[in-house]
Amino acid sequence: MARSSTENINIDLFQDDFKKIGQEFLQSVVSIFSFTFDEQKQFLLMTKDATYAYGKLICSWLSLQHNYSKPQRISRLNYKKIVQVDYGRHFVAILTDEGQVFLASDVKSEWKTYETLRLINKGNNCFKMIACGGVHLLLLRQDGHVFAMGYNSYGQITGNEKSSYESMIHIDNLENVELIVCGRFHSFSITNNGEIYSWGFNDFGQLGLGDEKNRNTPCLVPFPNDDSTRIKDIVAGMNHSLFLFENGQLWGCGSNNNGEIGLGYHFKRSNLTKIPIENVKQIACSKFHNFSLAYDGLSYYAWGKNGNWSSPKKLDYHPTSFASASTMILSSSLTFGLTSTIHEFGSHDSILYKSILQLFDNQDSYDVEFLIGKKRIKACKCYLKSVSEYYRRMFSGNWSENNQVTIDDYSYETYYAYLLMLHTGKIHINRQNITELVDLANCYGDIKLMEHCQTFMRNDLNAKTMTTYLSLINKHEMKELYDKLSHITIEQESEKMEWQKPAWKIRGHVSQTYFQGPIKTLDLSTTFDQGRW
Repeated sequence: MARSSTENINIDLFQDDFKKIGQEFLQSVVSIFSFTFDEQKQFLLMTKDATYAYGKLICSWLSLQHNYSKPQRISRLNYKKIVQVDYGRHFVAILTDEGQVFLASDVKSEWKTYETLRLINKGNNCFKMIACGGVHLLLLRQDGHVFAMGYNSYGQITGNEKSSYESMIHIDNLENVELIVCGRFHSFSITNNGEIYSWGFNDFGQLGLGDEKNRNTPCLVPFPNDDSTRIKDIVAGMNHSLFLFENGQLWGCGSNNNGEIGLGYHFKRSNLTKIPIENVKQIACSKFHNFSLAYDGLSYYAWGKNGNWSSPKKLDYHPTSFASASTMILSSSLTFGLTSTIHEFGSHDSILYKSILQLFDNQDSYDVEFLIGKKRIKACKCYLKSVSEYYRRMFSGNWSENNQVTIDDYSYETYYAYLLMLHTGKIHINRQNITELVDLANCYGDIKLMEHCQTFMRNDLNAKTMTTYLSLINKHEMKELYDKLSHITIEQESEKMEWQKPAWKIRGHVSQTYFQGPIKTLDLSTTFDQGRW
């Protein structure tokens, strides 16, 4: 079992936060983690080779000088792949793919990291997951054993009466654990056979044990554990918990004072209680905010936040991630864990935007469905014909009466993004969907989409990514990208050559860097055809 893969977010969600950072750097960002301390937004920004701190507080924790226009590189994380980031009150934890866990914290905190990045696990301990509570940290070792650190007044790091910030405490009686979760002062684990254990603060019944007594040892949460109700994921908030099962049902327990478990105006529940929403795929909540989010594969839902929504409410403005959905509740976007980034291209007419968007994936106004596997996307033929020559031809003649179209060549996510672009003018592009989008743009004759794809590739094209894009550029004869490929190749070869060595010339393109000696020729056309350098 593993938590759902990190979601993609549009980096433009943070345009106000990043407005002073150069676009060249932002285009290199592959993942983002955001968090808030003392109402100040802080960020960790990951590129392919490095991790950067951005924000006064996080920089001060690491003895770095904050610069509004330049994120600060964390040298100790150079060339380390970050797989998970989480945070608590005045501290942040970072997990690498090598199983190392690093900690940064406020100089006044009990963690005593002394304004540097502290490596938590030494020796042979390698971890595969971390989870931060408000003031405690759980670590899941690769062999399925769980360790804890931090504040322990409510038993959240179990039996030991004292808090432990210097060393890790092994949590007894937990084995074969595959997932760990922290709320503000309570904790959960899920074993490989689907058993749920909870411990810690329980004044609101958030442990799901049927009472309101704190626990300082893991206790088995009672629920029918069979094939139809196997647990898929758990998220924990300030004083509530959500349980997502494989059958798409969502259950909750704990405080409902702000509507955060979506059960009307009941104050709290100490037993797992079903939440009125079906076919849920993913869930999210924050340990520092009183709201919950869910995604059913088509739409996002929100509830909570001071009781404004006492039951799940469908967000009708088509957010594309939990981060964008959070803007309906908070003053700015919140990432829920480490997220990969996408870049948005195009623009929309703000006056027409809302009315046109009502024609997309709307149960009350559609006359055609696109079928992609078991999923459906609803649309309006008349509108599609007005904005696309491809659809004008499709829905003419023998196709005019067809109200269902099966799509076999593209994924649901890519096709949804394209149809959404036709309604909003905007498209989300990343390295994962670029190949499908280029193929779709070529097949559908969509010049604007192809321009957006080429813009993304041009911005992302460098010595490390050129092999990724080479086949696309060659296959679709993107002549405007040949020049950049040429210069990158020249720069690579120049670095290998000494003065007095032959200069290189790419057929049709002469290097601007001159060397003494004869000129050799590197024929890129042959290289393109062979699909290698």
